[in-house]
Amino acid sequence: MFSREFLEILHVAERLKDTPRHCTTSQGRVESVAEHSWRISLMAMLLKDVFPEADNNKVICMCLIHDLGECFTGDIPTFRKTDHDRDVEDSLLHQWVKTLPSEVSERMLQLYAEMDAQQTLEARLYKALDKLEALIQHNESPISTWSPNEYDLNKTYAFDAVAFSAWLQDLRQEILQDTLDKIEREGANK
Repeated sequence: MFSREFLEILHVAERLKDTPRHCTTSQGRVESVAEHSWRISLMAMLLKDVFPEADNNKVICMCLIHDLGECFTGDIPTFRKTDHDRDVEDSLLHQWVKTLPSEVSERMLQLYAEMDAQQTLEARLYKALDKLEALIQHNESPISTWSPNEYDLNKTYAFDAVAFSAWLQDLRQEILQDTLDKIEREGANK
């Protein structure tokens, strides 16, 4: 890969720093997609010893690239995202990836295929972390920033994504307890 190609990839990826997500930080600032991707990558790194059988480097790579399509479409919250939105994002992402140097393009396309198939431990782990981080962030954000549907969503979301792991199921229960405590403490009527 030439240095100019490397820079061009980074210039596109930089868009995620300015791409807002639906959630806010603990201080009420709108979170960027890049911040979300950074934290799920950190989560993957921290879980290396919990999942020693997983290729941790691959999980981190999946976490880092999983939302690159949002460079082209912006973030659409999961509860608003349609199949058409997913198709458009995937199409634009794949068009861009195919223009990258072949060694990068091939590696990314393989990762995206594995992520989509959800057949490997690494793909399931990345997907669980993606969903869990959103829940954790909502629990950290001011409850005044929650939309009405998020009271129920934070109680029910991602249980299917963690079903493959007792450790992640326990983590999901802890997150649920944080949600219930937050609603009790800061609920919409207070």
